Amino acid sequence: MTSCMTHSAPEPVFAEPWHAQLFAVTVALNESGRFAWPDWAGRFSETLKRNGLKKDLDGGDDYFHAWLETLEGLLAEKGEATPEDVLRLQSAWEDAYLATPHGHPVRLAET
Repeated sequence: MTSCMTHSAPEPVFAEPWHAQLFAVTVALNESGRFAWPDWAGRFSETLKRNGLKKDLDGGDDYFHAWLETLEGLLAEKGEATPEDVLRLQSAWEDAYLATPHGHPVRLAET
């Protein structure tokens, strides 16, 4: 007996690679003991509520920008990554990205 059902490829869980990377970094930080998941979840919920009052969150970039905002705030509060550290890394990443030929992996300079 053959099946009449066709199977389509599953939809990706994350709409963008950076969404998956941010999720993975957050899980890894939690698993390494940098913060407790209930604390994270409460803070993220507050960020979503605060951002949701201004506009609808679509579960895509808006959702993950709120996720990143929460993670950066939590790490700064715990002294794990100051806002200055984040800006320095963002600048280094942008410099490396702009200096990398198309199609090649972006590599940050060793510090």
